[in-house]
Amino acid sequence: MEPGRIHLRGHPVQDLIGRTGFAQMIWLMVTGETIEGARAALFEAALVAAVDHGPQAPSIAAARMAATCGVGLQSAMATGLNMLGNVHGGAGEQAVALYHGVANAGPEALADTLDTWQAEHGRYLPGFGHRFHTPADPRALRLLELVDDATATGAVSGTYAAAARAIEAHLAAKRGAPVPMNIDGATAVIYAELDCPAPLARGFFCLSRSVGLLAHSWEQMQQGGRNKGPTPPAYLWTYDGE
Repeated sequence: MEPGRIHLRGHPVQDLIGRTGFAQMIWLMVTGETIEGARAALFEAALVAAVDHGPQAPSIAAARMAATCGVGLQSAMATGLNMLGNVHGGAGEQAVALYHGVANAGPEALADTLDTWQAEHGRYLPGFGHRFHTPADPRALRLLELVDDATATGAVSGTYAAAARAIEAHLAAKRGAPVPMNIDGATAVIYAELDCPAPLARGFFCLSRSVGLLAHSWEQMQQGGRNKGPTPPAYLWTYDGE
């Protein structure tokens, strides 16, 4: 930047305004590269798919509570954003790493690869299973459909979509019931197919979910209320200690 001149990753800002979509702008700023065509469409689809999952999500609930405490809109959003960690919000990053491990080991080593992952990281496999959406997460179905379309045109390889589907099939066979790929697992497929480093999957998820945080925080402010707590006001705790 200098007087009369603003360049972003080497591009004059006036050349980007009105010609570059927001998702493309995110990609350019983060990676330093341009993204076009089917690859850009996949990236935007992943961002759209993860914007919200309702007020029961801990980060959204926290943002709505913060909004009733007299803070500004940005502080309410930040309250929710700061809750997106390894357990809530971080599974996409973990799933990208898992897919890389599965793809590198090959299909014949799938069971051993998953066993090794669980031995190191715990029994939960990131990107699979959902307490609400069974036998399938509708977001994952649509995202994988788009990945298949992009694979057919050569925009992506399809390697990580195949790895994710192999994991899903293995889990279903082992459990005897569907263990659906969830939004984290499906967006991780896209980020892996786009050659994103695993940590960026979490960063991009945070960008997506910030839309939901903004919407919920603003809605709560319009509804009013003060000091919204985590439980209904009529509920009273009982003391169970010594």
